[in-house]
Amino acid sequence: MPGTRKLGRPTAHRMSMLRGLVTQALEKGKITTTAPRAQETARMVDKLITIGKKDTIAARRQAMSFITKEDVVRKLFAEIAPAFADRGGGYTRVTLLGPRRGDAAEMAVLELMMEIKPAATEGKGKTKGGKKAPKKPKEKKAKEGKADKEAEEE
Repeated sequence: MPGTRKLGRPTAHRMSMLRGLVTQALEKGKITTTAPRAQETARMVDKLITIGKKDTIAARRQAMSFITKEDVVRKLFAEIAPAFADRGGGYTRVTLLGPRRGDAAEMAVLELMMEIKPAATEGKGKTKGGKKAPKKPKEKKAKEGKADKEAEEE
């Protein structure tokens, strides 16, 4: 499953590190690490989400052989894979952050491309362009109510 980058580690150490990074990426949705690690992890996360779309016992066992936490496997098959059901690939995004202070290693953020639902901005009266929504004309209920009462009295 892993790619060809050696990442300066022996095979067992590299596999253990990548298994941990993949598990954290699927669990939290976003991780910060070095750029080569993020790129390699993104490839594996994409492959695991593709496996998760199948939702068979064989696919679950294959995912469990790489992911280190059972809860994350459940989350992969119950939440993450169904969210990407209509997407053909490209489930992750790697954004470069710049050099790390101390050793100048190139840092990156790996995040899942899940749809973010704007619940906080929904009722605030703003549209996509940042402009305010047009105001609705206010109805004059008080005057109509008085006119109706006067008509009933006559």
